[in-house]
Amino acid sequence: MPPSTRPYDTSGRRAAAERNREAVVRACRELLERDGYQATTIRAVAARAGVSAEMVYKAFGGKQQLMKTVYDVALAGDHDQLPIGRRPAMRQVLATADPERKLALYAAFVCDLHQRLGGLLAVLAAADPELAEVRTATEQERLAGLRAFVAHLEAEGLLRPGLDPARAADACWALTAPQLFARLTQDRGWAPEEYRGWIADLLRATLL
Repeated sequence: MPPSTRPYDTSGRRAAAERNREAVVRACRELLERDGYQATTIRAVAARAGVSAEMVYKAFGGKQQLMKTVYDVALAGDHDQLPIGRRPAMRQVLATADPERKLALYAAFVCDLHQRLGGLLAVLAAADPELAEVRTATEQERLAGLRAFVAHLEAEGLLRPGLDPARAADACWALTAPQLFARLTQDRGWAPEEYRGWIADLLRATLL
C-alpha cells in the first residue's frame, strides 16, 4: 500500500501555541500590574500561565521583550498583528473629511489607547534600565504615528498654513503623552470623556 501523500495538518499545534502565547501575555500583565517589573520573573509568569519557562523564553525572548509584547497587545486590544494605523478606528479618522470631526475622532482614538494601557503606565514609569529601553521604543513608535497623522493632515490641506509639520508632530507627541492622561484621570480625577474633549480642543488649536 503506497504511503499517504496527505500533508501533515499542523493547525492544531499552531492553535495550541497561540493559546499558550495569549496565556503568557495575560499572566505577565497581571503580575506586572500586581507586583511590578522587578518582581515579575519569567518563571512566575510561566507558572501562572501553565507553561514552561523554556516555552516563554523560546516564544518571547527575555523579560524585556515580553514586556514590550504585553505593551503592544494592550495598546492594540488584541493579539492581531495588524498595525494600529491600519485598524478600523484609525481608518475612520483618515477617511473623515471634516477637520473638526477628524480631530475629535483622533482624540477618541488616543483616549481609547491610553485606557487600554491602564495599570501598565505605572509599570513603565518605574526606574529600571530595561524599562527605559522599552519606554524609548514605545515613544519612538508613538512619535512615528503622530508624524504620519500630521503628514496626512498636511496632504489633505488641513494643516494650518506656515506650521512646521515636524514641530506640529512634536507638540502632539507631548500633548497626547500617556503620562499626561494618567496624571489627569488618576491624580486629578478627570473622566475619560473630559480628557477626550480637552485633547480634541488642543489638537484643533494646535493643528488647524
